[in-house]
Amino acid sequence: MEAGFRTLDEFWPYYVSQHLNPTTRRLHFAGTTAGLACLAASLVWNNPFWVPIGLVCSYGLAWIGHYRYEKNRPATFAYPLFSLRADFRMYRLMWLGRMDAEIADLSELLKVYRRGRA
Repeated sequence: MEAGFRTLDEFWPYYVSQHLNPTTRRLHFAGTTAGLACLAASLVWNNPFWVPIGLVCSYGLAWIGHYRYEKNRPATFAYPLFSLRADFRMYRLMWLGRMDAEIADLSELLKVYRRGRA
């Protein structure tokens, strides 16, 4: 359990509130895809060299999104496990083309988190 949240479902609206800029989400998507590709390469070629490359790609692109576009601190620093799980939830929703609808569904909760940031 991570401080402040008991479940991923409790953490999810906060996580989404930190990813409202579409460019941030696209960078997360690209980073997660690159990280998974590097993990696959590591397994296929039995070469651990690709694992750190994948981590740099994944986190590097995501953090660029947070600092440059979202103007916030990545949730990974405070909530590493929930953030990792939420990233894969967002990744799945983006693959399915449902992330914008998810943001709309959470709009009232997101207002609360955004007020806390202002």
